[in-house]
Amino acid sequence: MKRLVASSDGNGFIVGDDELLSSTRKGRAVLNVTAPATAALIVSAVGDHVAIMGQNRKLLVFPFTQLNEMARGKGTRLQRYKDGGLSDAKVFALRDGLTWRDSAGRTFTVVKPELNDWIGNRAEAGRLPPKGFPKNNKFEG
Repeated sequence: MKRLVASSDGNGFIVGDDELLSSTRKGRAVLNVTAPATAALIVSAVGDHVAIMGQNRKLLVFPFTQLNEMARGKGTRLQRYKDGGLSDAKVFALRDGLTWRDSAGRTFTVVKPELNDWIGNRAEAGRLPPKGFPKNNKFEG
């Protein structure tokens, strides 16, 4: 299984589960970050597209193939920010659509034709999310 790891400044990459295991008590450094950035998230990487949500409330969807697979490092820019940083990310299958849950527990799905406005390339800024996206900028409300 593979995972997407990302820092709060919007850098990230794909890493295999076997690269996350460590035989020492101290663990293993996988994601390199430079202050003031912090490690922000690690999510399952099953699908063919990545959805990135910034603290500036901008959503960007890009093909999974644009991500690098690394054992460790800083990664590459996932989304560009003028201010703020990464809020959440999700890897999903485009044919199934992008799904999120709001604070009331309702599930929303936006299918491929309706996602065209948000599909772009890695390191772009993105656009305001579809109607109904949670105010906390998270895919799991």
